[in-house]
Amino acid sequence: MRTAYTADQIRGAERTLMARLPEGTLMQRAAAGLASVCAHLLGQVYGSRVVLLVGSGDNGGDALYAGQRLARRGARVVAVLAGSKTHEAGLRALLDAGGRVAGPGDTREIDAADLILDGLVGIGASGALREPYARLAEQAGAAPGLVVAVDVPSGVGASTGRVEGVAVRATVTVTMGAYKTGLLVDPGAGFAGRVELVDIGLAPYLPEPDVAALGRDDVAGLLPRPGAESDKYRRGVLGVAAGSHLYTGAAVLAVGGALRAGAGMVRYAGAEEPVAQVRAHWPEAVITQLRRPSVDDVGRVQAWVLGPGLGTDEWAHELAASVLASDVPVLVDADGLTLLALDSALLRRTAPVLLTPHAGELARLTGADRADIEADRLRHVRAAAAELGVTVLLKGSTTLVAEPSGAARVNVTGSSWLATGGTGDVLSGIAGALLAQGLGTYDAASCGAYVHGLAGRLAADGAPLTAAGVATAVPAAIRTVTSESTLAENLPSRSRER
Repeated sequence: MRTAYTADQIRGAERTLMARLPEGTLMQRAAAGLASVCAHLLGQVYGSRVVLLVGSGDNGGDALYAGQRLARRGARVVAVLAGSKTHEAGLRALLDAGGRVAGPGDTREIDAADLILDGLVGIGASGALREPYARLAEQAGAAPGLVVAVDVPSGVGASTGRVEGVAVRATVTVTMGAYKTGLLVDPGAGFAGRVELVDIGLAPYLPEPDVAALGRDDVAGLLPRPGAESDKYRRGVLGVAAGSHLYTGAAVLAVGGALRAGAGMVRYAGAEEPVAQVRAHWPEAVITQLRRPSVDDVGRVQAWVLGPGLGTDEWAHELAASVLASDVPVLVDADGLTLLALDSALLRRTAPVLLTPHAGELARLTGADRADIEADRLRHVRAAAAELGVTVLLKGSTTLVAEPSGAARVNVTGSSWLATGGTGDVLSGIAGALLAQGLGTYDAASCGAYVHGLAGRLAADGAPLTAAGVATAVPAAIRTVTSESTLAENLPSRSRER
């Protein structure tokens, strides 16, 4: 499991550790790791051109000491001093090693650099970059050389991932001691590039993490597996109330995701048009054509998926009320979320609820502005979970899962090709199947997002995909998770379900 921390948590751990070590030890450890990553990226250090963007804080000191190490190996190192003050010992070490200094107005070196090291601001910075930092960040982004950020890219909120104005877009971010939350959560994650962690000895002093990201082994340990005594009922029966005469495909995709994710049985309940489509695509499903908007006669289920393609008319509202009146967990997606936004009384239930909105749907549920949600995704998903008293999976460029307690997870699998219609319906089916098989809403959402993102990567294989293709790839994704393969661990966090 990958864990990440806020700036305050990191600083607290650093203070505790620094009190036990000689002065300057942590900075030297950080600089050694930073220089090692830079040397690896350069390949040939001797004769390479390295520019350090140096601010007033400790990140500037890290950059200067790393520059010293690279200069000793023959790199041509120039430090652009942007801060009102500079780490004096680090600057002296760089100059003694043959490095040079330039002012913030002398930026010609940036365009010619093989590698630019961003040490402008540290993890405590917040808000938009001021000048000359903003101009230097823009120039670094436009330069052809590799960009390496120290700890977090300047302009990215270390604790939130929030980006206000200009930020450095890094090729690689070398983060010290532990992952910062803002490196895992968009929009900040999109500026971080590949993240390399340098161990400086913080681990024993860190508190409970701010967020966590499940790894392959974590998901493998949580995914239900049938035993010798299993039958279709013990493996979980999922009810799906989805689809309408306008959106028959949503029902097909949700049922397909559930069947592929291992539900022992899927009971589909819907109107005549989607019933015909589900029957044609999935003869395995047990189908009830509803004559009235009630699921009383559908049969016993262990969980429900409610909402994909359901519509928002009175018939859909009554059907939603019938599903939510049950005593089993319910996953609500798509049109179901719109119905909740129109009638919050539908959520007055004691059984568990998992909501799976994208930013627009979350805005309708909470009254928040969609742009604000996109800019500060973690804060808003946590606030929604606490306000509504349910588990919330926020879909998008970073998929987040939050509990009313404030616990939160970040999904680490996915593909930008998932930004296509219907993939969210498949996700609903996958997570719903896991609910029916006994996982709680938090684990079902987290594992469902992981498997869905991995299935998307497998289905795309570097090319456009369809939602049906994602559903087809779900068994292969589960095999990957439960095998010895490490493919899942190497996937980028770029999932955007719709």
